[in-house]
Amino acid sequence: MTKKKKQISQKDLLVEFYTNNPKRDIPHPEVVDWVTKEFKKRTGKVFRDPDRGIRKLYQDGFLIQIAKGIYHYDLDHIQNRNLENFDAKMKQEIFERDGYKCVICGRGPKEGMEIQADHVKPKDKGGKATLENGQTLCSQHNFLKKNLGQTTLGKRYFLILQKSAIKANDKNLIEFCEEVLKLFDKYRIDTHIKY
Repeated sequence: MTKKKKQISQKDLLVEFYTNNPKRDIPHPEVVDWVTKEFKKRTGKVFRDPDRGIRKLYQDGFLIQIAKGIYHYDLDHIQNRNLENFDAKMKQEIFERDGYKCVICGRGPKEGMEIQADHVKPKDKGGKATLENGQTLCSQHNFLKKNLGQTTLGKRYFLILQKSAIKANDKNLIEFCEEVLKLFDKYRIDTHIKY
């Protein structure tokens, strides 16, 4: 008779790791190595996509991101955190103001796209649920923003625009893109994206 493995979720294991290592800046590989090994040992299964689990804990306000790939758990941070969600009335106001269209691509329900009310400054970074901090995004751009971040998404768009301007030999647009990309560099925003 084989011994039955204890049931534990991937999230439970990540939470266990961080709560056992409070107030310490932990590099991503250290967490991934431990949880994948421990999950296999306890369940006999492979831990699928620990990166997504860590990112979700951060987005839910359980972790503080110190730098790219380095997270910190602090119980005081969680207890003092108040994430603000848009209520139905505020979502409606945001959609009406933005004409029921994504502010990035201009698509909306008329084009068959689902729209979502998004925090310009993310709620996990203290963004408030206000009209000024709200924007309408289609589901595709909201997904990209959540996974890349607003500035990263913006920088990638300017790089794409720059390539098409070079291809079209549009000197004015090339110059514009170069100026904008220099600002990203000047203020050290998303310097990991090279061009």
